[in-house]
Amino acid sequence: MKKEIKTKKEAWLHAVRLRTLPLALASIFAGSFLAAWKGDFRWEILLLASLTTIFLQILSNLSNDYGDTVHGADSADRQGPIRAVQSGLISLPEMKRAMYLFGLFSLVSGLLLLYLAVQDWKLFSLFLALGLVAIWAAISYTSGKNPYGYAGLGDISVFVFFGLLGVLGTFYLHTLSFDPLAVVIAISLGCFSTAVLNINNIRDIESDQKAGKRSIPVRIGRKAAVQYNWALLVTGYICLIGFAILSDHLFSLLASLTWPLMMKVALGVQNAKTSAETDPFLKKMAISTLLWVILFGIGILI
Repeated sequence: MKKEIKTKKEAWLHAVRLRTLPLALASIFAGSFLAAWKGDFRWEILLLASLTTIFLQILSNLSNDYGDTVHGADSADRQGPIRAVQSGLISLPEMKRAMYLFGLFSLVSGLLLLYLAVQDWKLFSLFLALGLVAIWAAISYTSGKNPYGYAGLGDISVFVFFGLLGVLGTFYLHTLSFDPLAVVIAISLGCFSTAVLNINNIRDIESDQKAGKRSIPVRIGRKAAVQYNWALLVTGYICLIGFAILSDHLFSLLASLTWPLMMKVALGVQNAKTSAETDPFLKKMAISTLLWVILFGIGILI
């Protein structure tokens, strides 16, 4: 049963969706752990990269609330947590102004991050372009005339931004160098982060179908989406094993202690009969992913 939102303050807290922030930070932490492993860790990079990522994630959450209301995905049939605009306590214009505000916060924080990390103007321009793309991606997932989330491209976006760009970009800003081994971890984390979105979309499959949101589960069906979820988790752990072998750092396998947790989540999603039964596993997968990053970091720094 959805919890009723009674005040505007509660509505804004629901819109910000604080529970999504730890997962957003996972790629920043992973890239920073890898940089520390290489001896090039910088606290100011970690702090500003984390702040920028938090602003981008909040922007994405606000945009998702706005876009799903406009496009009809946040109907009474939806089984997830009630949205802020849907509650009637926050108007669409108010939500749009909040989106602009957090877009500005993201830009300012990102510019300061690049100013401290990158001295070469060409690299600065490249990362600035990537940052602007990230802002666009956060807004356009469910908002605008042709939101890419409604075309089933959300998984690719999450894999790229929460995996590849998040990890590799953070690692580069710390070290100003590239390491192929970081790519392996970026792929692993990208798979786990995509699994979080996939579980979310499995939960919302019925309401998304009615709203015309062609997510991966809507396109391939629940049974295949569950198999896809298993494939993401297995691929993520294969990459972890590959990193341990290629780096000759077996302590990185400390992260494999989270495998039972993720397996339990995958089995729970597989056996769930309703959207309400699926919902708790979304949070559990996000927490398991962050724990995976922390254990990985401890392992490579031992």
